[in-house]
Amino acid sequence: MSTEQPQGAWLTQESYDRLKAELDHLEGPGRAEIAQRIEDARSEGDLKENGGYHAAKEDQGKAEARIRQLRTLLEDAHVGEAPADDGVVEPGMMITAKIAGDEEKFLLGSREIAGDMDIDVYSEKSPLGTAIHGKKAGDKVSFEAPNGKTIEVEIVEAKPFKG
Repeated sequence: MSTEQPQGAWLTQESYDRLKAELDHLEGPGRAEIAQRIEDARSEGDLKENGGYHAAKEDQGKAEARIRQLRTLLEDAHVGEAPADDGVVEPGMMITAKIAGDEEKFLLGSREIAGDMDIDVYSEKSPLGTAIHGKKAGDKVSFEAPNGKTIEVEIVEAKPFKG
């Protein structure tokens, strides 16, 4: 198996579709709604003391940032089925690993894959993700954490994420 990683995040088709729908909403009805709120607040007069206006402008900034984030994510995404159930660590896998002696379970990939699910997610580009990519159950590796400490990791299991 090649250890070359796609440039963008790996997404299931379902995740891609969910994020595309969010982007379509934000670019269409979401923008129109915020623009209407800004216009309504403007008509109330003095903008310096107009809390509704400032809140709507702040919401507009957040929405535009999310639109940029989604465009970049979707443009660069590698969309496809869950990885093969071959036990090899790669994006889209639920990993069970002993990290510094403690067993942890997490998804390797983009936070966006998990949606609203309450699971830990580590990027494949993080120090941990880079260290374990391509490894299998039983493999032991170490990586340098951002704080400079060397952390030992043992892969226990790697299974495709079923979302």
